[in-house]
Amino acid sequence: MDKGIYCLVFENPACTLRIGALGPVPFPAGWHIYTGSALGSGGLARLLRHITLSQRKDKTPKWHVDYLSTDSRFMLRYTVHAVTEGRFECRLAGTLGDPGIPRFGCSDCTCPSHLLSRETDPRGEIHAAFRSLDLVPVTKTIISR
Repeated sequence: MDKGIYCLVFENPACTLRIGALGPVPFPAGWHIYTGSALGSGGLARLLRHITLSQRKDKTPKWHVDYLSTDSRFMLRYTVHAVTEGRFECRLAGTLGDPGIPRFGCSDCTCPSHLLSRETDPRGEIHAAFRSLDLVPVTKTIISR
């Protein structure tokens, strides 16, 4: 299986959601971009896990992003990924920049956040960020239920 990095792109109303040890986290209305890596043995098959979790919404969350995936207010609209064996997850989050949700999804690194918020659909911005890292972005649209 190919390895790589990815973004999960959610759309949501303004809300507060309890995120594990982070506690209650306020989320502005709009779009949220989660950056993740798929460098483990399963590679980019990890995207299928995220997509399935967002469609079923009946699983117990394990990772920070799972709390979004399992909440009915957060709709996974699409994913963007690139095949690479490089560790670009933090660079991608940094390239996309602020505003971010502090400490979200980055407990294993020194980044301020791996979840970024936008008022409008960030598709073009995400593609540009991938290309700035010499990565070829591939988008998969998610059909919401």
